[in-house]
Amino acid sequence: MELVPYKNIYPVGRLDKDTSGLILLTNDGEFAYLMAHPSHEVDKTYLARVEGKPNMTELQRLRKGILLDDGITAPARARIVQADHNEALVEIAIHEGRKRQVRRMFEAVGHPVFELCRIAINGLKLGNLKPGKYRELAPSEIMELRKAAQK
Repeated sequence: MELVPYKNIYPVGRLDKDTSGLILLTNDGEFAYLMAHPSHEVDKTYLARVEGKPNMTELQRLRKGILLDDGITAPARARIVQADHNEALVEIAIHEGRKRQVRRMFEAVGHPVFELCRIAINGLKLGNLKPGKYRELAPSEIMELRKAAQK
């Protein structure tokens, strides 16, 4: 929060200390609610660098929902982007925001996360924005995010 020169703003959702990437900041409470509440099913897409390579059965478990200690997750979209013998880069999209959810989902299928980055919220992409940097959203981007959340 200290990186931006605006007052009376707050983050939409959160990133834990070991996760990088896109986070929205706003002074609009209604917008924050639309983006953060799971009932609006706003997708948050991550790139996870995980140990090993998830097989089709493990990917299907992620896609159907994983039983965690706080209940079953909503279905995720998951696909392998790149893999070798020791690790894989997996793109995963979820619309919930439980504490450390993506990390716990991968742990549950036997593939601990080494590195995690949120790369998109609905159609809004992080792109090449560097850590610690920010930009204001265009009115059209805000409108698209609102529209997607109000379906």
